[in-house]
Amino acid sequence: MSGTRRKPGCMGPFVSGFQSSLSEQGYSALAVRNMLKDVGAVGRWMQESDLQPAQLTPAVIAEFRVDCLARGRRKIPSVKSFEPLLRFLRDEGVIAEPPEPESPVGQLLVDYRRWLVAERGLAESTVIRYERLARRFLEAHSVRDSVEAAALTGAEVVAFLLRESERVSVGSAKGRVAELRSLLKFLFVRGLTPRLLTTAVPPVAGWRETGIPKALPAGRVPLLLDSCDRGDPVQIRDYAILLLVARLGLRSIEVTRLELGDIDWRGGRIIVRGKGSREDGMPLPTDVGRALAEYLANVRPQTSLRSVFISCKAPTRGIRPDLVSDVTRRACDRAGLPRVGAHRLRHTLATEMLRRGVKLVDIGQVLRHRDLATTALYAKVDVATLRSIALPWPGDER
Repeated sequence: MSGTRRKPGCMGPFVSGFQSSLSEQGYSALAVRNMLKDVGAVGRWMQESDLQPAQLTPAVIAEFRVDCLARGRRKIPSVKSFEPLLRFLRDEGVIAEPPEPESPVGQLLVDYRRWLVAERGLAESTVIRYERLARRFLEAHSVRDSVEAAALTGAEVVAFLLRESERVSVGSAKGRVAELRSLLKFLFVRGLTPRLLTTAVPPVAGWRETGIPKALPAGRVPLLLDSCDRGDPVQIRDYAILLLVARLGLRSIEVTRLELGDIDWRGGRIIVRGKGSREDGMPLPTDVGRALAEYLANVRPQTSLRSVFISCKAPTRGIRPDLVSDVTRRACDRAGLPRVGAHRLRHTLATEMLRRGVKLVDIGQVLRHRDLATTALYAKVDVATLRSIALPWPGDER
């Protein structure tokens, strides 16, 4: 009887709630139906195997897949396809959260991650990078799974940094220095090292700000904006994102951190959440406000999330920083231009402001630089002015 619905086994009590959860996350009706079929299949198998919902784990799902293969089932769901179900059951308190690492290194990394987020306010991408180096360093100095932090010496720190620097560029080596100093400061703050070892980390030789900011040629930014189809929901969102970067110079992480309460429609301002938990108020240009209003009124899905920009595909969630550059690259493809990332638009804004005679101090305020020396880097792009003040080369005619 093909028209008869099969019972979902031990998962029966959770089918209705799981279905509602999937719908709230923006999954299509077809996707919900397919996932519920898999839930029913694993529920019946667990009932036959005398397993309870609280025992569902990725390992149990792997056993279920092996059994499906043995029975000759053609379409076998992957372990990853059950992640929404596992998240739902965790939220409902049916199954426990995955246990935290039991090794001393693992436990220390969990604490370090929390410290980076809570105390230093670093972005997720930065936290991941810092955590990777911390893992390599701690594992290199662990003995029988016990971190010998108290016995660390400056010589060991320098030796580790030299090994890391051998395989990376100068710029990446400077990043390693910052990452290692952060870890050593954390170890000292937590009382795991008797002295602050950050002074043992040598700086990487190399001139600061030797490069020239790369900007798009004049007229390219309007082409990127015009490439957005204002009748396509995804590109309506992308148009608003591009305007925020091109007109206000927002960083990718600042776009993703923008929340509904950060937009002051009456006052024509927005709050930008930048590096190190810094918050700055900025004027909201009319064209940017219109693009945001169009997206929020006609495209953004109904959700309890406070993030302004939401993913277009389920599960519904705030966009990630790397999507901002993906949006820029897609616009380049549509406009027939060479691909660039979102940060290139920030450089372009600063360069255009400089060419129009805006002072470096004012440019620094727009870009929200903490140090004017960072903004001074853009003075290099004003070649005409630099040529007028340059001294003649010895032995050459001016």
